[in-house]
Amino acid sequence: MADSTTEDIDATGGDAELARPYARAVFELANSKGELAQWSDQLALMAAVAGNETMRSLLDNPQLTRDDAANLMIRACDDDIGEGAVNLLKILAENDRIDQLPMINVLFRQFRDEAEGTVHAEVLSALPLSEEQKNAIASALKQRLGRDVQLNCSVNEDLVGGAVIRAGDLVIDGSAVEYLRQLSSALVH
Repeated sequence: MADSTTEDIDATGGDAELARPYARAVFELANSKGELAQWSDQLALMAAVAGNETMRSLLDNPQLTRDDAANLMIRACDDDIGEGAVNLLKILAENDRIDQLPMINVLFRQFRDEAEGTVHAEVLSALPLSEEQKNAIASALKQRLGRDVQLNCSVNEDLVGGAVIRAGDLVIDGSAVEYLRQLSSALVH
């Protein structure tokens, strides 16, 4: 799961409320047809296209009609989306909601994870993790969350040391930067 553009989206705010009905409808359709994986891929692609800076500036052009916006997205996604996804893009454009695609993607993944009994966890560490460390983190998260865990690990040297783990609503910040921030705050107060 490498959609870094969607990982940092807060799925609890106002945008989530706008996107939730679409995500729920797509999830129910995909689930009923046994197409969760295909829809996951299509939504990830559409979210990435909609979140692209150049595409956003094109979609924000007030001279662009809603039909033009849908067609622009459809052309950008090319043959990588099916008829259902094309219809979704048309509905989103008609309702001026193409900008909700990143949130729809995040919510869809949450619905899918819940249905499949899994959770995706992001692990940012200062150094690459060994397989043993990855297995230990996945095992600890599975025990804590009661669900299978799929890790997406990446390196962020700005953390200096330690790691930050995000799994659904759970955030564990064990980075050296956070430790120093807490220490600084304690010294000031």
